[in-house]
Amino acid sequence: MTGSPAHQSVFLRDLRLSTAHTLVTQSGAPGLVLPNETPTHYLQAVIDGLCELSLRDPLTGLANRRHFRTVLEREIDRMARSGEAALLLMLDIDHFKKINDTHGHIAGDIVLQSVARTLHSCVRPMDTLARYGGEEFAIVLPSCQAAFGRSIAERIREAVESTVVRVSPALDLHVSVSIGGAYALQWIRSTTQLWIERADNQLYQAKSAGRNRISIEEQPDSTVSAEEKSMLFGSSYPPLHGEDPSAVTGGKSVGPSNGL
Repeated sequence: MTGSPAHQSVFLRDLRLSTAHTLVTQSGAPGLVLPNETPTHYLQAVIDGLCELSLRDPLTGLANRRHFRTVLEREIDRMARSGEAALLLMLDIDHFKKINDTHGHIAGDIVLQSVARTLHSCVRPMDTLARYGGEEFAIVLPSCQAAFGRSIAERIREAVESTVVRVSPALDLHVSVSIGGAYALQWIRSTTQLWIERADNQLYQAKSAGRNRISIEEQPDSTVSAEEKSMLFGSSYPPLHGEDPSAVTGGKSVGPSNGL
């Protein structure tokens, strides 16, 4: 067998990095134009910058759909291990097409950027906020208990509604969002597609109910009542023919002793 191929050095002058350099520099990545950078550090900075760009929406700077789905998969795995609840919110800007048709697409872009900033101010560092597509956004909230989900969504809705969007010196707009939410089910191994579909269904219900409101899916009750436990594990079932009664009751007497 032959040995492994000899290591070959790569010279920066042999690479076509001008476009990549421009993209990363315009994105605000530091360290690319410093004269004391070594070729290795420079090339690594370009690669890291391009990776970052591939995960970001260019208009709002939020996570894009590719990154969002990766986070969802990671969150499902984490929840399966820890058992902690996780909430997915899907948000849609109400009557966004009318904004574009009336004021133009530049005004629409300004509205998207404004809503993105407002949403960013409402989430925790541990949350993931993404532009899902068009005028739709998504938020993944790890470790979010059912008791707090509705209040969080309502706080986000109110924040967007109360924010004035300055489109031009002569034009201010007020926009609202509809919000749908669904929890990842702790006792069922879910999928990203199913989780998104459930949250999207709630978003559709919020919009159908009049927009500028929230709809959070009620969590199914996975607890077992005392009566159900008794039926499953207690003495409600008589012993089978020839079966030791203690096998049904765990070795404990279930009736009064007759002294025999």
